[in-house]
Amino acid sequence: MEVLQRTQISSEPSPQCDSNFNHHAYSAVYPPTRRIVAVTPTSVGRDSPLIMPPIRPSSFFALPPTLRVRTFSILSRPTPNYPGHVPLTLLERGAMAVGSALGAIRNPYRHDLIASLGEATAKPYFVSRLRRAMLSNPTGRRILKDRPRITSQSMRLEELRQLPDNTVGRAYAAWLDREGVTPDTRDPVRYIDDPEEAYVMQRYRETHDFTHAITGLPVIIEGELAVKAFEFANTLLPMTGLSLAAIIRLKPVERQRFFEVYGPWAAKNGLQAEEVINVYWEEELETDVDVLRQRLGIEKPPDLREIRKVLRDQKRAEKAAREARGRVGSATGV
Repeated sequence: MEVLQRTQISSEPSPQCDSNFNHHAYSAVYPPTRRIVAVTPTSVGRDSPLIMPPIRPSSFFALPPTLRVRTFSILSRPTPNYPGHVPLTLLERGAMAVGSALGAIRNPYRHDLIASLGEATAKPYFVSRLRRAMLSNPTGRRILKDRPRITSQSMRLEELRQLPDNTVGRAYAAWLDREGVTPDTRDPVRYIDDPEEAYVMQRYRETHDFTHAITGLPVIIEGELAVKAFEFANTLLPMTGLSLAAIIRLKPVERQRFFEVYGPWAAKNGLQAEEVINVYWEEELETDVDVLRQRLGIEKPPDLREIRKVLRDQKRAEKAAREARGRVGSATGV
């Protein structure tokens, strides 16, 4: 049954007792599933023609917008702060972090889950720390002011392919071609509330491939883990550290190589290097890669693709030798 209630919003007595009463509100209370409140203007006198008769709930949506107020609902959302923004409650953020982490461990190539994990765990401290690091650096401040974006159009990849060998732009384009990826594969930031912090996360996400390019590390799981370990030491973003749980998916020889070679390299260089979030990559495209690495304090790691190629060749040679010995033994009856 619908219950219609007239509510007086005043510290004064009711109009029957005091002629100074001048505030009225009407509320229509539905069954427990929802509540709708209609509020009249606050300066309505007792004899004013604006005093409204009891309002039937069915007529609520016929009221002018200024007289309609909807109470809070768990299904309602605050107004987005920028295009594509999805505000989350603390509970929703925690659930997304757990779900994304479990999914990313099962499939490290799910970039959407990794992106969601990064945004869910970046607040309240880590992306703010990264923003402060940019504000404390002259180049970082320029990046925040200009807000450049890294896309196939802004990078002009055809021009980068024509740059001299060993330049940052040429190395970046060559790395994209070799790995079969493009700058447009990065998901947009949606779950960080502050617009500037959202841009900081987007900038980190879009410059990730430059870290791959100047280190030469491929996008295979082993190479991605090395880059993530470097970024964790350099940026402290939790997602980069949580991604290292995917080490359990490596083969024993790969896991051993990570702990002996690429893990120590990542920890040392991530801590000693300048914060790579402050690199204005668009202005470094013609810089020699070795010069930039030296300026940033990054040592080039061993060539992972070459190491894996050498090991594959050794295995093929050993297999061929075993098969040859087997054929000789069969022929001699031994």
